[in-house]
Amino acid sequence: MKNYQFINFHTKENYYLIEINRPKQLNAINKTTISELKQCFTEIRSSIKGFYGVIITGVGQKSFVAGADIAEFNELNEESAKQLSENGHDLFNTIEGMPIPVVALVNGYSLGGGCELALSCHLRVATENAKFSQPEINLGTIPGYGGTQRLTQIIGKGRALDMMLTAEMVDAKSALEYGLVNYVLDDKEKAMEKSISIINTVKRKSPKAIANVIKSVNNFYNKDVNGFDEEIKIFSKLCDSEDFKEGVKAFHEKRCPSFKGK
Repeated sequence: MKNYQFINFHTKENYYLIEINRPKQLNAINKTTISELKQCFTEIRSSIKGFYGVIITGVGQKSFVAGADIAEFNELNEESAKQLSENGHDLFNTIEGMPIPVVALVNGYSLGGGCELALSCHLRVATENAKFSQPEINLGTIPGYGGTQRLTQIIGKGRALDMMLTAEMVDAKSALEYGLVNYVLDDKEKAMEKSISIINTVKRKSPKAIANVIKSVNNFYNKDVNGFDEEIKIFSKLCDSEDFKEGVKAFHEKRCPSFKGK
């Protein structure tokens, strides 16, 4: 497994753990971090068999990701900003399209690009000290890594506009109320336990069904396909799979199914 400058990349028993490791910068993501994260997910995709999820978090207790590294913004122009945004979109689209669930364990600040990173994950588990914000308007710009779209998809137009226009922070309790996060736990240790528990629950399901649930839900936001038509195709194909036959048989035999991903 490759060593990274700003990423701690761990292989656990049945999941991957990614830690963003720039604590002095509150884990702000720079160009190198984005590149390293893309490499991590490319590596995961190539060796995914036997793994059922990914947990991504920030080193320490204080910050998940406190936004993009503003030091890199000093020399931005239209051309370089376009490249920066495209690289971010490429990474977050990759995360969103992973065939196993990616869980953001949000510990502390999740601001700007950090909030956008969390939004690209399939599930979000927050600690009580988590705080979310899209403060780009304070810099005279807008979110550039998909935030205008994913935040609106997840919490609705009104609340998304409120967050992006005011740049106010949203605490964990409000984030749960908004649907911005799925769970809130007391501290990082308990949040990690919950994240692992989610993956262990998913582990008992059919890998083919897991991947296609994610794909089908993502199709809702894909303007190039008809999500209903795709659902019919995927449902039909899965009903001809070995996993489906095993699931039905196990149901009738009143036992837990043993899925093989076939």
